[in-house]
Amino acid sequence: MQKTVSQAPGLHRASLSKLHELDAALELMYYGWRGMTLEADQYLETVGLSRPHHRILYVVARRPDISIGALIEVLGISKQALNRPLALLLERKLVASKRSPEQHRSKLLRLTAAGQKIEQRASDHERKVLREAFDRVGAPGTTAWMAVMGAIADNN
Repeated sequence: MQKTVSQAPGLHRASLSKLHELDAALELMYYGWRGMTLEADQYLETVGLSRPHHRILYVVARRPDISIGALIEVLGISKQALNRPLALLLERKLVASKRSPEQHRSKLLRLTAAGQKIEQRASDHERKVLREAFDRVGAPGTTAWMAVMGAIADNN
C-alpha cells in the first residue's frame, strides 16, 4: 500500500510536544510552508531542480534584468549561496545573462521561455494551495493571514 502524505512519518503536525505557548504557531508555520510547497517541490524534482532554483526563478520572473547584486539582496543570501543554483539555471538555459549597458562589470538576469514555463508551473502549484486555503477560511481569515504574514515579513 502506497503511503499518503498524511501517513508519512513526521508529517502529523500534532505529534510534537509543546515547550512554549507559541510552539503551535511555529509548527503551523513549518507545516504550512511544507504543505504549500510540497507539490511544487515534487514538480521541480521531475525537472532536476529544487527550492533554491525556484526562489531564483520566482524573483527573476518578477524583476527582469535584475542584477546579481540585487538578486542577492532580495533573496537575503550570500553570493556563495547563489552561485551553484544560479550556475545550473544558466547552464540549462532557464536564465539568460547579459552585461549591463551602464555598468559593464554587472550582469543582468532574465528568464528564458523555458525558465518562465517552469517558474509558472511551480508557482501555480503554490497558488493552488493558497487559493484552496483562502476559500476555506473566507475573507476574514484571508485578511488576518495577510496581516500576520505582513507583520512577520516586516522583520526583514
